[in-house]
Order: sequence, then C-alpha cells, then structure tokens
Amino acid sequence: MSSVIEIIVNPVAGSGAAKETALEVEKYLQQKGQEFKIIYTEYPNHASQLARDAASRGVETVVALGGDGTVSETAEGLVNSKTALGIIPAGTGNDFIKTVGVPAHWKAAVDFLLEHPARPVNTGLVNERLFMNACGMGFDELVLEYSLEAKKHAKGIWPYLYGVFKAIFTFKPIEMHIEIDGQEPMDGKYMICSIANGRYIGGGIPIMPIADIGDGLLDILVVDSVPRWVIPFYLPSILMGTLYKKKVAHHYRASRCLLRSEGAKLNLDGEIVPVDETLFLNKPDALLMHW
Repeated sequence: MSSVIEIIVNPVAGSGAAKETALEVEKYLQQKGQEFKIIYTEYPNHASQLARDAASRGVETVVALGGDGTVSETAEGLVNSKTALGIIPAGTGNDFIKTVGVPAHWKAAVDFLLEHPARPVNTGLVNERLFMNACGMGFDELVLEYSLEAKKHAKGIWPYLYGVFKAIFTFKPIEMHIEIDGQEPMDGKYMICSIANGRYIGGGIPIMPIADIGDGLLDILVVDSVPRWVIPFYLPSILMGTLYKKKVAHHYRASRCLLRSEGAKLNLDGEIVPVDETLFLNKPDALLMHW
C-alpha cells in the first residue's frame, strides 16, 4: 500500500471555504513532512470516481476535504476496499464527524488523521446507494429544503433552525408504508421516518443520539402525525436529542427497513432525492476509516 495520502477536495463546499482550507492543509502537511497529493473535484460524484481510482492503485488513505456530501461520495469509492477514509471537515454542517469524533478544526483533524489508525465502520445502503450519516422522510426533509436556501447566508445550525421554523407553517404529514426487519408493517400518515447510521443532522441536531456506527444495525425513528400547532412543543426535544423518548416517537434497531411513499422526497446525507420506494440496509464493517 502506498503511504502517500491523497486528499480529495470539493472546492465549493462550505461556500468555497474548502478551497481555502486545502491551501492551509497543504502548508501544514509540508511542514510535517507527510507525503500527499491534492485533487479537486470538478462535478457531482467526481469524488467517488477519484476515490475508486486511488483504491485501485493501492493508496493507503484517501481524505475527503469538504462537507458531509463529499464524505459520502468519497466513501462510496472506497467501500469494500483496503483503502481507508480520512476526513478534514470544511462544509457547512459537518454532521458525520460529530459521530466519529473527528475534530471540527482542520489542523486538529489532520493531527487526528495521522494519529489514529484505520479501523472498520458500518455504512448504510439505500436502494444500493451508500449513505454514511442519516436519511429522512417527512418533516426533516422539508426542513432540509428550506435550510438549503439559508446555507447561502449562514453556517452551522442556523440554516437548519431557519428551516425548522419555516417548515412548521407548511408541513403536512406524509402517507407512508414502513416495514422493519419483518415486523408488522406500519401504514398511515407520519411526521418523520428517519433511518440513521450516524447521530446528527442539520449542523448538530442529535436526531438519533444513541446510534452506534459499530453495532451492525440502523437506528430507525418513526414519529406519529401531530397537528401543525403542536410541532413547536416538540422543538426542544428535537434540539436536545430526546425526541425518540416521546410517546409520539417509535425507535427501532434493525438491519433492514423498507419505506414506501408515492411521490415523496428523501433526505439522503443532505441531498434531496425523489423516491417512491426505498430499501435501507446496514453493511457492517464495509469501510475502513480513521476514527
């Protein structure tokens, strides 16, 4: 395996901040005497292609420098290979690093990468597409739609909070059919169906704070429909990570979940994807990562 680290940079991540971070990382690695190569993505899913090529050449570690989307794309190119994933966060939300303990500051993240050996981590699959963090349908997907508008003007949790408050006034419960590991199917209108490998969404909201990326299972949160005027009363529990304990919420751990909702949209690691039927699977130890 080559000891040279290859760093895949999404130059538009973090509203362009990733490109500046890459320059700082370059100087820092030169000072430390670490061999490296920096490659910039040029179009959607380019990171997956670059990572897959690096793995085929026996590169030991490929680093995703960007946001959660860059991490997922890079991981997709490395899954089931002997090449490990490293992360240097430079996005707006940077949610996945909060689950795996990667520091938020780029310099600390580089040190963390160099000091922590690679070990296996679980990934998720949704209709054969990899996800690392979390997927959701319902209220949290609508929140994402609105928060993407606000990300042009703010970072961290603020765009998500904007999305939450705007969604309160427009959200309508969604008709869903849910099957979890062969249990009795659920049919009805629901507020949220979240399938999590990681713990956080929206720049730091602990949607599933007890998720464990090493247990071989997905954490699934189904929240019953409530009147729109009641939603604000659940905001503290959403922000504090206690929603799964409420009577309206149902928490499951499973290796498989089928979700069907005609004409719906899915939040897939921060990307909005139109879907009718989705099959979620957990893939234990499918990826090597520095964490």
